[in-house]
Amino acid sequence: MEELNVSIRFETNLTAEALQARLPLTLSMQDLHQNEKYFYFDEPFPTNPERVGSIRAGDVMLYGDDCLVLFYKDVETSYAYTRIGRVEDFATLEPLLGSGTVELTFQK
Repeated sequence: MEELNVSIRFETNLTAEALQARLPLTLSMQDLHQNEKYFYFDEPFPTNPERVGSIRAGDVMLYGDDCLVLFYKDVETSYAYTRIGRVEDFATLEPLLGSGTVELTFQK
């Protein structure tokens, strides 16, 4: 498993602040639907979910109150997410994500 370092441009909200308080984090993120990587935390985050409609590759969101999601493909959705931020320079990261589990290090 290749280790990747990821920097995020954070939204201004309680969820993003709570995630930043836990950084740096190294997470084993699993693949779902060949468009996202996800990780379930043991502890919940504050949430403010909205039906986002369009998601862009590089978006980082929270599903429910404990599932961090990194989207690596653009997708339309009817699901509600809390916006956390966006991966900076996502184009360099995208080819390394592949279809399996990846270990990502999130840092400020």
